[in-house]
Amino acid sequence: MELRSPNDKVGGLFYFGRMLDKIRLHAKGELPPDYHENLGKGFDQKCVTFLRVNYDQLVEHVKQGGTDKQTLEWCFSVGRRPSEDEIYVWNEFMRKRGWNDEVSETLKRRKTEAGIADRSDIETAFQFIDADEGRSLANNHF
Repeated sequence: MELRSPNDKVGGLFYFGRMLDKIRLHAKGELPPDYHENLGKGFDQKCVTFLRVNYDQLVEHVKQGGTDKQTLEWCFSVGRRPSEDEIYVWNEFMRKRGWNDEVSETLKRRKTEAGIADRSDIETAFQFIDADEGRSLANNHF
């Protein structure tokens, strides 16, 4: 199992499936060490805050099994079910992180650390994640 792109949607939400992948891989001892420090932080924290669920409780729920959609329904039942408009705003917010916002400097630093500072096609955190993990940016525009 590899981490899916943050652009892949579950129940219409960007990033949620990637967070579940990280939880599952970590539980099996298969998540690369580079990802351990930010488990439950960063985009994970943004996602659980949006859904109003506790990250540690989500981890425990994921460890019990179930599909992505079942897990999302669980989040809706213990947290909240966002409206279509709220999901639209979430998706637009997330896919543009790093582009002219407070994450821009972090993105610039991460690109430099990865040796891709010259990649002008990488303008967002999602684009960086996909490029860093070897995925094409062909459908990753805003």
